[in-house]
Amino acid sequence: MARLIPAAERIRRARALIQQARELPVPEDGGRSDFSYIASVKDLMRQARDLIKFIPMSPSATDEMKADVKSIYQEADQTEQEVLHGKPPERGAA
Repeated sequence: MARLIPAAERIRRARALIQQARELPVPEDGGRSDFSYIASVKDLMRQARDLIKFIPMSPSATDEMKADVKSIYQEADQTEQEVLHGKPPERGAA
């Protein structure tokens, strides 16, 4: 049986995955359009989102945890845009 990971640990791991995506080296030959690079970035972002997906629905989640989850979702979206497209997303688009 899988062991339960506390919400605080899930939040910490999600932030580490987002940082890992930022630190991925851009391939020399394909640049940001390299399919393997894009897949790696998207996979790390998916893992980060999956880790925190159910925290807001937990009865033990505090308002602070819920705010952290919301900020991680925004950070993941922003990081994906910056890493894959080289620019931050426009503020009006959402």
